[in-house]
Formats: sequence, C-alpha cells, structure tokens
Amino acid sequence: MSDTETFPERGTSFKRDLTKGSVFRNLLSLALPMVVNDSLWVVGMTVDMIWVGKLGVASIAGVGVAGMAVMMLMAARWGLGAGANAMIARFIGAGDADGANHVAQQVFVISSVFAVVMPLIGIVFAEPLLVLLGLEADVVTEGAAYMRIQLVGSAAMSFWMMGEGIMRASGDAVNPMKITIIARLAHLVLDPFLIFGWWIFPRLGVSGAATANLVAYSLGMGFTLWFLFTGRTHLRLTLKSFRLDASIIWRIVKIGIPASVMGMERTFGRMLLMWFMVPFGTLAVAGHTLAQRIEMSLFMPGWAMGIAGGVMVGQNLGAGQPEQAERSGWLAVALLEGFMAFCSLVILLWAESIIGIFNAEPGIVELASTFIRIEAVGYLVAGFVAALPQCLSGAGDTVPPMLISVLMIWVVQVPLAFLLPEATGLGAYGVRWAIVAGNLAGAAAYATYFRLGMWKRKKV
Repeated sequence: MSDTETFPERGTSFKRDLTKGSVFRNLLSLALPMVVNDSLWVVGMTVDMIWVGKLGVASIAGVGVAGMAVMMLMAARWGLGAGANAMIARFIGAGDADGANHVAQQVFVISSVFAVVMPLIGIVFAEPLLVLLGLEADVVTEGAAYMRIQLVGSAAMSFWMMGEGIMRASGDAVNPMKITIIARLAHLVLDPFLIFGWWIFPRLGVSGAATANLVAYSLGMGFTLWFLFTGRTHLRLTLKSFRLDASIIWRIVKIGIPASVMGMERTFGRMLLMWFMVPFGTLAVAGHTLAQRIEMSLFMPGWAMGIAGGVMVGQNLGAGQPEQAERSGWLAVALLEGFMAFCSLVILLWAESIIGIFNAEPGIVELASTFIRIEAVGYLVAGFVAALPQCLSGAGDTVPPMLISVLMIWVVQVPLAFLLPEATGLGAYGVRWAIVAGNLAGAAAYATYFRLGMWKRKKV
C-alpha cells in the first residue's frame, strides 16, 4: 500500500465519490458537516462577544475592530488556501492521490511562512493600526490586547486551516467537524473563566477571550495534523518524499493571490466602513460591531455551503464533468437562498431580542436592531454573494470574484457609505444601506458571470 492511498475504512463515517450519483445528496453529504463546522466558529465568536459585552461598550468596540483587523491579515492565508484546495480537488477528482499529496506538501511550506510572519505583525503593529482608525483611547487599549494574542495564535490557526482545507478538498467534511467540536468546546468552557477570573484563573478581560481562542487553535492544529498523517481521513499525507517544488508553489500562489486580495480588500472595506461609523460615537461603533457579528453568524453557513459547492465543482471538473459542476453551484445557491430568507424574517420580527442577547443597554439595542433590520434586505441575495465566489474559487477561477468584490466594495459600498449619511440625513443608517446596495450589485454580477460558464475552461 502506498503512502498516499486512501483509507476509507479508517476515514470518515462515509466515503462518497462526489463525481458520481445524485448531485443533491453529494452536496448535502459534504455541506451539512461544513455548515456545522463553520457555525461552530461563529458560535465561538458570538460567545466571545456575549461575555465581552458584559465588560462594557468600549470592550465590544475594541474586540470588534481588532477582530476585523485579524480577519484582514488572515484573509491572505485563506486566499492561498483556496488555490491549493482547487488543485487538490482536481487531483482527487482525476483519481491522482500522489499529485494531491505533493500539492499538500507545498501548502506546509506556505503555512510555515505565515506561522512566523503573523505573530510578528501582531506584536509590532496591533496598537498603531487601531490608533490609525481614530478610535477612542479605551477602545484602542482593549482592541490591541485582543489583537496581539489572536495574531500570536494565528500561527496554530494557519496549520489548522491548512489541514482542514486539505481534508475538505479530498471530500472529507466529517473529520474537520469533529475536530472543531473538540476545539470549540474547550474554548467555550475557558472563555468566562479567563475573562472574569473565575475559580483559580486570573481576570484577563478581553485578553481572556483571545487566550481561549489561542487554546482552541492549538488543539485544532494538533488533532488535524494527527488525522492527516495517520490516515484517518480520505487522503493520508506523508513527508517522506518531500521536495520543495517552486512550480507548484507558484501555481498555488497564482490561483490564490486574487482570492487573497479579494479577502483582504473586503475586510479592509469593512474596516473603512467602521471608520465611517467612528464620527457617530462609540455607541454607533459598538452597534455596528454587533450587527457585523450577527451578519457573520448568518454568512458562515453560507460560506460553508459555497465551499462544499466549490469542492464538488473542482472534483467534477477534474473528472471531466463540467455540467455536473455547474449544477452543484446553482444547487448550493438555491439551498442557501432558502435559509437566508428564513433568517431575514426572524430578524425583521425579533431584532431587539437578538441584540439583547449581547447587550441590554437601551441605546445600543435601539440602534443595532435597526442596523440588522436594514441588513436583512441584503440577506435575501446572500446565496449569490456567499456561495458563488466559493464555487468559482473551487474551479480555480479567482480573478473574476476579486473584480466583482472590487465592484461591490469600492465602486458601490464605500462611495455610498461616504455620501449617504450627510447627503440624505440618514446618519449612521446610511452606512448600513450602503452595505445592502453593494450586496445587491455583487449578487447580480456573480450570477451573470457564473451563468456565462467561462470558469469551466479554467486550467489549474
């Protein structure tokens, strides 16, 4: 038996060939564990914010802004992961486990670079970056403490995300879900003890929330590497025949850079939108932060559905089945649209109750509940905005999503967020309406490009 043979008897609870049989059943078999997995990430962030919310408005604002900064820096890593995962999915679809293993080896090199660079950025630039946004001093203090620890922990997160992407691209979504359950349970238990100093633990405040995440990242990394190198997933990895392959790294980078740029500029756009909120006061920043966390809670399952669709797109293209690849993408959109329509109705009816979970101050409840009701309009097209970019990335076609993201944020959202508050008298609400307008424009552009089908001829 070769080092890279699949091990179905020791792998997940099922071993399904995603290029054969019912597209609907294949998509659900992959998507449901991914939705659970990514929802647990959201649960972690949500619980962080619930506990941090008890520390005050400045803590909410600081953690929210710092979290966006961390996301922007990590987007570069996730984008390169998209390039690697597209290549691995193609090799798996073509039945070439050796080729998939070789690509995975090169991903280790990329992850190692990030594991060194990201903590250095956090240690040196956390506070200056937040000061540049013009935040109040107490918000900067809270945010910098959270951001430093999160970026130190991103070294472990980089390897965790690398391994999770490899397993998903090979068609295994169950084991990543199991690992995330373990890591997130540890995080959820530790959170209040470290934040408030319960029992024998010191009171760390927002640093406690970040430290609980660091522990979760370390557990996730350890279990993920163990699963990969012991053959407990669809693809058993080995470094025995490892050699640095500049050509493969370049192919990963060439596909991944547009996805990295898209993720970074999207997160930077969110930070700029936050900057537009700063003149309206800490209450507006905190309300905007809560609205964004709720948005992320809803979009994470959407991203998961899109990633599942992207894996199926990549594997079906590798198997020479472009029409089945397209059906996978549209089905992912349809399922997500139904889910988001239901969520929009819930928000419209019970916005105040949802915000009250995080903070019960009347001012923030009133402001943030209006924010998320406005955003509910944009959720109605989330299937296109969240799922189709991931499907295109799964095909290795990452330049058009990057360009569409530029349209959404820099042509629509940012100019409108600058103009609407003053020109229309909407104030802080104008920023939220600008976000909705960007989502509507992006949905139309993504649907049009995916329908054209040029991504089917993309070579990776």
